[in-house]
Amino acid sequence: MDDKTTALVGIRKDGEIALVTVTNPPVNALSADLRQGLLEAAEACDGDDAVKAVVLVCAGRTFIAGADVREFGKPPQPPHLPDVVARIEAAKKPWVAAIHGAALGGGFEVAMGCRFRVASPDAKVGLPEVTLGIVPGASGTVRTSRLAGVSVAVDLVTSGRPWNASKALSVGLIDEIIAGDLVAGAVAFARSALKCPLPPAVSERPVEPMPEDFWQEAGKRAAKAGHRAPLEALELIRFGSEHPFPLAMAKERACFLALRQSEEAAALRHVFFAERGAGRPDALRAVKPRSVASIGVIGGGTMGAGIAAACREAGLPVVLIERDDAALDRGLANLASIFDGAVKRGKLDSAGKADRLAGITGSSDYAALAGCDLVIEAVFEEIGVKRAVFADLVRHCRADAILATNTSYLDPRAIVAGLAHPERFIGLHFFSPAHVMKLLEIVPVPETASNVLAAAFALGRLLGKVPVEAGICEGFIGNRILKRYRAAAESLVVDGVGIAEIDAAMRAFGFRMGPFEAQDLGGLDIAYLQREGARAAGHAVPETLGDCLVKAGRKGQKTDGGWYDYPNGSRTPEPSRVVANLLSAHVAPSRLMPPDKIVANLLAAMASEGQAILDEGIAQSASDIDLVEIHGYGFPRWKGGPMFLHDCKG
Repeated sequence: MDDKTTALVGIRKDGEIALVTVTNPPVNALSADLRQGLLEAAEACDGDDAVKAVVLVCAGRTFIAGADVREFGKPPQPPHLPDVVARIEAAKKPWVAAIHGAALGGGFEVAMGCRFRVASPDAKVGLPEVTLGIVPGASGTVRTSRLAGVSVAVDLVTSGRPWNASKALSVGLIDEIIAGDLVAGAVAFARSALKCPLPPAVSERPVEPMPEDFWQEAGKRAAKAGHRAPLEALELIRFGSEHPFPLAMAKERACFLALRQSEEAAALRHVFFAERGAGRPDALRAVKPRSVASIGVIGGGTMGAGIAAACREAGLPVVLIERDDAALDRGLANLASIFDGAVKRGKLDSAGKADRLAGITGSSDYAALAGCDLVIEAVFEEIGVKRAVFADLVRHCRADAILATNTSYLDPRAIVAGLAHPERFIGLHFFSPAHVMKLLEIVPVPETASNVLAAAFALGRLLGKVPVEAGICEGFIGNRILKRYRAAAESLVVDGVGIAEIDAAMRAFGFRMGPFEAQDLGGLDIAYLQREGARAAGHAVPETLGDCLVKAGRKGQKTDGGWYDYPNGSRTPEPSRVVANLLSAHVAPSRLMPPDKIVANLLAAMASEGQAILDEGIAQSASDIDLVEIHGYGFPRWKGGPMFLHDCKG
């Protein structure tokens, strides 16, 4: 065999080792053409007597990172991936997968078809299919158990989370980590392997059976995802561990093809594509963002500390400003508490905590912000307080520094009105806790420069957030829909539907909490104070049922009572006779409403408000609204968001 090159797969030789190189940028996705190229490479290598082993490598920044997204939602086209993996495994010459970057989904299934797997130290492997509402379709639930054991297969497949090379090596998913030149190391590995008896093909290896209690416990964990795919994957792993390989493969493929057509898979694909485009809006692709290499944060309370922690997690130095030394000490203590929590959960070690804290400079003097590229205000939600902060920022920060407000309701234009260099002002609405929640609403003022807006999106990506642009209105996108959602829920109560029944219906739909439980957790007084502020400004805001409760001293869990009772500091909501009495004059006699009708009523309210937001240009797209609801308000991901659902039902 002479060196051979096709459009996507090239073959060259290093002595007796054939190097099969995949070149399908940007992520070497497994398109139909690439699958065909791999089949032809296997045939060519087997037909060359001079070739003794094959090393599979990939050009660019990654190994095969999964399926071709252009084929999502379409019928599978031949050659089918299970056949490609089987052909590689059946090759006369042993294949070695040389993994760099990420070997995900079908990419890792191809690697498992190889006789050996080696990887660079920073490589990752995984089977993330369940996050798209499907299961692995080319042996992921079957070969993984035979390669590394059932427990590893369950963890890897049902979570969908990738594993780093070190962890993969420790459990047998890969055979060696190669520092330095991966290709040269893989060739050397292949030559060494040829001197020893070859291990059995993965499909021929035995599986150690697991006891019933293992499967029961795994089922409980998989069920927490809320949708079918993890449970289906678990069942396939069990079946594959208890049945011959061909039967297990047939069952996996049938399940894969069935789930591809499911509503959950369609919803999760929608979210996948929405997230994929969120970080880099088309309108900003040609815009070079302003550099943001250092951050200032005004306010060390819950929100400010969370923002500062998120910035430190991304490696950005932070200057934390508080009004006096006592407040600064509390703010720094809040930050230390966040990092302590990360240490307790095993997400951070003591050295990591020390590093995070070392990158924070605390001060009560705004002059300390002179070197910051971006400063985020996170003080009390009152227009006068925020205006005073921005007046100080303009005096002390560089003229080209980006100045951002974290307001959740106030008009950013009013906060910065009359201040110099308005092109650098922007709203960055983080969600609490800011170091955990992934949503970031980006709210430009009319004068915001395009490179400032681009910098905001770049920061969102750096922090691992899902950034969404929002126009200016009360509550922007998320809180405006939340207000409508809560009002619709109260309307049902007024009509006689039970508070607990409404919450139960929304939990069954997929929310972690119903609307009334969520208000009790966050505090009823927050929305009440906003309504009171609007009334004080002369706006006609009708009294709500929530107002009645706050006026009676019921502000939620923090007062041991809101919509529910929380006796003796309990966090478990209990139906309240006090609430029933307080609201009796405002609600109709009790009546039953089927849970699906409750859900339909509240989802319709969300979608209606979302459509109004879209029509007014407050949101750039319907998918942006879905991302806001999923990442900021707990809308179940596998339902796709209120706008997606409305379009499907409509």
